[in-house]
Amino acid sequence: MRMSNLSAAERVALARDPQRPTAREYIGAIFDDFFYLSGDRKHGEDASIIGGIASFHGVPVTIIGHQKGRDLEENLKYRFGMPNPEGYRKAERLMLQAEKFHRPVITFVDTPGAYPGIEAEAGGQGEAIARSIAVMSRLKVPTIAVFIGEGGSGGALAIGTADKVIMLENSIFSILSPEGFASILWKDSSRSEEACEVMKLTASDLYELGICDRIIPEPAGGAQSARDYIFDAVEREIAELLKPMLKISGTALAKERYRKLRNVGNFKRKAEQTEHGRN
Repeated sequence: MRMSNLSAAERVALARDPQRPTAREYIGAIFDDFFYLSGDRKHGEDASIIGGIASFHGVPVTIIGHQKGRDLEENLKYRFGMPNPEGYRKAERLMLQAEKFHRPVITFVDTPGAYPGIEAEAGGQGEAIARSIAVMSRLKVPTIAVFIGEGGSGGALAIGTADKVIMLENSIFSILSPEGFASILWKDSSRSEEACEVMKLTASDLYELGICDRIIPEPAGGAQSARDYIFDAVEREIAELLKPMLKISGTALAKERYRKLRNVGNFKRKAEQTEHGRN
């Protein structure tokens, strides 16, 4: 499913490009009547997680996404798209609210990872991420995650544990940054480009591994070079995936999502399915 001949390192650079469209831009272009919802009802508000209710092709939906900034002032406000615990608790609150009112959940993933500061750890960062993953994995409403840039570690997984995963061609999803991977494995962060290949973090890699369901091709220069095209393509993919899921019971959705998650990493099963498909 490789769309072009870019290296994994080049795709990482495009995923991190500061001009890449942000979650707020996708929301404004794709959805109608977006209404912001703030706060986790426990500690406070975290601007690096954007959330609310909107209409998508006449269907009420809940939207949650990581938000990055365009300049230094914005990036300090959003911590470069790295949420604190209250951000993930807000996401959890909005997911449970969506389930209560039978609204599909659509998320936009774009984060280097959860914020690693002392305050975040003291506030229960790991617990907040774990609860968000647990809640999302059990929701009895349709869930779609759209990876629009970086997808780093548990910070991404917290709102990326969905029925269907859409990835832009130059988005990534990994256990940690290539620099961190190289530092741990080889004790040499300068080998990050090599790590990009080893980690299998690109959309095409993840499609082959059965983690990504759809890939949206990007024009030369990345999503930032053709915003309207990308917005239209993302809208079409969401609509195509969401329509059949609206007809499935909540119990069946949760059961199938459980099966999907339990089979992540089951490469023998995937090989057997591939061979069966060829025959």
